[in-house]
Amino acid sequence: MKTLNDVRAQLAAGAFEFSEHAFIRAVERNVSEEEIKETGAEAVIVEEYLDDKYGPSMLILGFTLMGRPLHLQVSLADTPLVKIVTLYEPDSDEWWGHTQRR
Repeated sequence: MKTLNDVRAQLAAGAFEFSEHAFIRAVERNVSEEEIKETGAEAVIVEEYLDDKYGPSMLILGFTLMGRPLHLQVSLADTPLVKIVTLYEPDSDEWWGHTQRR
């Protein structure tokens, strides 16, 4: 199972793939691959879903170089590429400080 450091390194290096859902969301939300690399490099864990029905995953928070906050839910499966399950900019009506649910 991947660790946060594994995920950070792979995201920063561009060694990731999108689920179909995440790809659609990235296009809809205008999130570039470069922003994902920037976000992943210093990401922190917001929530862990170790017993998720689709396999262990975690929600991480990172910031682009322009300061845009992004949440990425990533699979922790031991695969060559990190799979991004979904991604979005946290909504301040739903998140306090981008890390705690309201």
